[in-house]
Amino acid sequence: MSAYDYIDALKLGKKEYRHAINNGEYPYLPVLDEILKHVDVEKEVNLGLVDIPLNRIVGTSTAGRTQAFARNFMPLLEYGTEFGAKWATLSDAQVEEGIRDPIQVYEYMNRFYVVEGNKRVSVMKFFDAVTIAGNVIRKVPKRTEDVENKIYYEFMDFYEITGINSLYVSRQGAFAKLLELTGETEEVWDGERRKEFNSIYQMFRTAFKTKGGDKLPIKSGDALVAFMTIYGYDKMKEMTPAQMRDSIVKIWNEFVMLTQGEQVDLVMDPKEEKDNLNKKIIHYLLPSREKIYKAAFIYDKTPEQSDWIYAHELGRLYLEERFADELETMQVVVPKIDAYAEPILEDVIAQGADIVFTVTPQLMEATLKVAIEHPEVKLLNCSLNTPHRYIRTYYGRMYEAKFLTGMIAGAVAENGNIGYIAEYPIFGTIANINAFALGAKLVNPRAKIYLQWSTVRDNDMGEVFAREGIRYLSGQDFITPQSASREFGLYFRGEQGPVNMAMPVWHWGVFYERLIQSILSGSWKRDEQESAKAYNYWWGISAGVIDIICSNNVPVETRRLVELMRDAISSGKFYPFACELLDQNGEVRSTEDNRLSPEEIMTMDWLLDNVVGEIPTLEELKKEARPVVELAGVNRVEEQE
Repeated sequence: MSAYDYIDALKLGKKEYRHAINNGEYPYLPVLDEILKHVDVEKEVNLGLVDIPLNRIVGTSTAGRTQAFARNFMPLLEYGTEFGAKWATLSDAQVEEGIRDPIQVYEYMNRFYVVEGNKRVSVMKFFDAVTIAGNVIRKVPKRTEDVENKIYYEFMDFYEITGINSLYVSRQGAFAKLLELTGETEEVWDGERRKEFNSIYQMFRTAFKTKGGDKLPIKSGDALVAFMTIYGYDKMKEMTPAQMRDSIVKIWNEFVMLTQGEQVDLVMDPKEEKDNLNKKIIHYLLPSREKIYKAAFIYDKTPEQSDWIYAHELGRLYLEERFADELETMQVVVPKIDAYAEPILEDVIAQGADIVFTVTPQLMEATLKVAIEHPEVKLLNCSLNTPHRYIRTYYGRMYEAKFLTGMIAGAVAENGNIGYIAEYPIFGTIANINAFALGAKLVNPRAKIYLQWSTVRDNDMGEVFAREGIRYLSGQDFITPQSASREFGLYFRGEQGPVNMAMPVWHWGVFYERLIQSILSGSWKRDEQESAKAYNYWWGISAGVIDIICSNNVPVETRRLVELMRDAISSGKFYPFACELLDQNGEVRSTEDNRLSPEEIMTMDWLLDNVVGEIPTLEELKKEARPVVELAGVNRVEEQE
């Protein structure tokens, strides 16, 4: 039998050799000595006896036996050689009792190169074994700014806790995300924990490969993170191989998106369709009154508890008024997201909801899971730059209104010191802060914006503002009717209490009306067919969904200037971020003749030079603020680089 095995292995080796030659590729095993000629190795670390994944063994340490093997580790020397005889003897040993003697290898960048035991590796690969025992010495390169180097250092941190070497990723932050998803971030894993994870990963990898995953230019580790993000580690433990294969098929577009760098198609303005103005589109698409479309709005708080939810509730009521005969709406409050979000979404779909709006980023994860199971329903989440194919996101270009309120603040603040209270360091928030700072600087070159975060632990904002003599502040955009506070929008802290100057406005009713029109006009379906990317509706003043209201406390001349700039932004004649931009470190982020792209604005993770303050880390935030930032925080930009 051993002779036949060797002949079969030889055929596989020659086939791989021919394939490499025909494609102009190196046909033999890579050699670590050659790879390290141009690498600064910082140190060597003895990892001891390790179960090495055979698919991670890719080459030899020296050039000695390189040409005896094709690059798939199958033999290239004829059977009658001494090499062939020894290979055949090892084949018999593997069949009869299993190869037990450990090999000797070097590990570099989570790839393994054989020092001693090449034929054992070849035999084990021929028999499709999963692992082989080996004594491993790790060669650690010096830290550099190279992305691959950074990922490797993240892997070493991951390995120190888990002891897992069977997978790799191609994205920064993915190893930390994987630890977080498994629920173990600091405690060293024991053998049982490691065995459980490896079993789940191998089942996933097999299913992913069976469904064509090897044809995608991504690593199976990247795909695992995407899969686990949606389904969760605990649910994966309960899946059968068949269920895992079915689930992989359902979320296949998530894997495809990884090949595109999680790109998001930004829809900057509503598409205007002929004869689709206001209610005409509804009457055209719904000629029969027998069909009434249902739109469900899912909240995480009541409108009385949250100014954000209150604004969306006004939008829902606006829809009911505009489409009283054609559209039925409902609103449901999720009392506890982790426990009730998915069941509530399933329930509103069972009640016949055709369109579902979840209005906070906290509900995004549940929305995604339900959307995968119900492709017939349109599900949208109110967040920015969420890279998922199965739901669409929507948000407003609030930075345009913030630029205008910044102009007012710069014009009226005599000492040039202005306060800005932000909430979450998430996508869009940094652009709002910088736009406000730009607007203030436009009319007052001495203007400084003192940034404070309401979600930072143990932060006395009042003390900072008092110390700097700040009387004008930009606070939350709006309040609920039940709130007694007048500290919203841009306001002045006077001796008799706050005096309101101006307020940015979210016209959610108009936003939802135009979203419904976009969906029902057929543009939703056309967009879906034309692109495999995620979609984000990011509309602004030009769409009528963002605006600013000035009070009579704003000087007439300033109001006229703001109105002029508002019209220029709306018509596309003026862009707030089309100028030279310097960050707090004096680095040029954009030149005078450049205009930041929408993606650059959306993903800002830096502050302008006239902003005093910083972007808080996750650890600095209050506990209740962290889930929001983990989902949509600007720190995700770093993870994707």
